Amino acid sequence: MQTASFDWSALLRLALVGLLLAAGPLAWLRWRHRKAQPVGRLQALTLLTLFLTFDLVLFGAFTRLTDSGLGCPDWPGCYGHATPVGAQAAITLAQTASPDGPVTHGKAWIEMVHRYLASSVGLLILVLAVSAWMLARRKRGSPADTLLSPWWATATLIWVCLQGAFGALTVTMKLFPAIVSLHLLGGYVLLALLALQAVRQSQMLHAQAPLPVSGALRLATLAALGVLLVQVLSGAWVSTNYAVLACAEFPTCQGSWWPVMDFAQGFALWRPLGLASDGTPLSFQALTAIHFSHRLFAVVAVLVLGWLAWRLRRLPTLATPVRCLTGLLILQVATGLSNVVLGWPLLAAVLHTGGAGAMGATLVWILAATHQHARLHSALPRTQKVPT
Repeated sequence: MQTASFDWSALLRLALVGLLLAAGPLAWLRWRHRKAQPVGRLQALTLLTLFLTFDLVLFGAFTRLTDSGLGCPDWPGCYGHATPVGAQAAITLAQTASPDGPVTHGKAWIEMVHRYLASSVGLLILVLAVSAWMLARRKRGSPADTLLSPWWATATLIWVCLQGAFGALTVTMKLFPAIVSLHLLGGYVLLALLALQAVRQSQMLHAQAPLPVSGALRLATLAALGVLLVQVLSGAWVSTNYAVLACAEFPTCQGSWWPVMDFAQGFALWRPLGLASDGTPLSFQALTAIHFSHRLFAVVAVLVLGWLAWRLRRLPTLATPVRCLTGLLILQVATGLSNVVLGWPLLAAVLHTGGAGAMGATLVWILAATHQHARLHSALPRTQKVPT
């Protein structure tokens, strides 16, 4: 009995395309910052990787929302080829058999471009990890050495490898909702890890210490991040189960303030797309429960995050991230409402996904820019009050 072997040649070809895509930004970065300090070059690389990772999250949302996740139903290639060009015959056959199905020439290109972008981001993170360790060797023993450990870059590299594995599972498990949701969450974690490193590198570059704040304010920011995490998971579950249109009006749903819902079926986590855990089709009441739960918790998230932004407004050092948090909160409310009342427009849905990731990165920015530490408190003049 023979077992199918993994196509390593397709993976190598995918990595080669990613390398070619990453080479351009790396060359530009090297030329643009050729006279900068090593920390400055590292921060520029981190910011570039953060920007391209955010683009990748947006394109991943576009891939999912255009139903292109199975545009190439195998992984890592497309019917064993590095591009849809070599798979034209197979794609044409699948498209002819089901013109509105998951495999079309357009969807195949969308899916493969997403994989190319993902591989290029992975290679940039690899370069980032190597660069972080090289800088750590130079800075060993200096005061700046305590601000950022190169293990953060290593953790980012490990995480992006896990993301690649979940990307493969997304395809091989046919858009299994739990896997797709975790894959989206993993993209947000990547943004948070890169944002943390960018802030710390800026502090190293400008010899700035984190702003000392009270324990209550730090705890409030962490609580807000936890609330956002729950809301992100809820939103991912709505998106991956295609439950957005279960409620097509606002503030009511199906003409009721409390529609008929099946929470047990809707939140059975380990099940195929469109099916309940017993293999029967997922009911409309289950989709309603998924949507309505996200809507209810959105009220909690808006109140908590809005309150935090109001509390932080008094700190001039945090003016920029607080403005970002406030603007993103307004964007999330606007795009969330647009998804419901306008019938899930593609632009609003993509922005809603990206906005959630940007909010998470902004909260990490605030946490990285502040610190509660006895040494920092003791360094303050007696007349200076720690922000609360």
